[in-house]
Amino acid sequence: MSTDEKDTGTTEADAPAVETTKPEPVGAARWTAERKSLVLRAAAALVVGASVASSVILFLENKESKDLLAAQQGAREAACRYAPVLADYDSKSLDGYFQAVLDGATGDWKKQFEATSTELRDALTQGQVTSKATDTQCALRTGDEDSAEAIVVIGTTISSLGTEHKAKPGQLSMVMSLHNDGGRWLVEKVNSPLTAMPAQ
Repeated sequence: MSTDEKDTGTTEADAPAVETTKPEPVGAARWTAERKSLVLRAAAALVVGASVASSVILFLENKESKDLLAAQQGAREAACRYAPVLADYDSKSLDGYFQAVLDGATGDWKKQFEATSTELRDALTQGQVTSKATDTQCALRTGDEDSAEAIVVIGTTISSLGTEHKAKPGQLSMVMSLHNDGGRWLVEKVNSPLTAMPAQ
């Protein structure tokens, strides 16, 4: 046996296998990168879209809340303005009083007041009644953008034949139902469960 043929203790079968990987084609690498970029862009678009949608919803909810608060404030102020109108009159000149009451009225309340105006005028004139509103307190009980209900307490002084034309303090409590008529709050129902008569 020659030295070239000496057993080295290893054969070709025993030699470690060399792992070879084929390089990925350039086009495939580019496609993978583009696909990842598209996925990232799509994810970003979804996030932005969700954020915009949330912003729109919050904006609309905030706007609705502001509109509701503005409507409630308008209804309360209308009730506070109208209440003294009801309690401020002089039997010697009732035309302005009746007109002012009707200007702020609508629905059942307007019909009711118109139907009883003749009798009311006669009673006030015969009794020589004069009433002045001295204080008004009002609060909204319920309300949305179309309708509202207000509780009103009016302090008054009233003089008449019955009081010998001496002004006597009185108080009138009422519940007003209001309706939003094109941005203007009008009173459509008046309920006066508690009416304090002037002191004798």
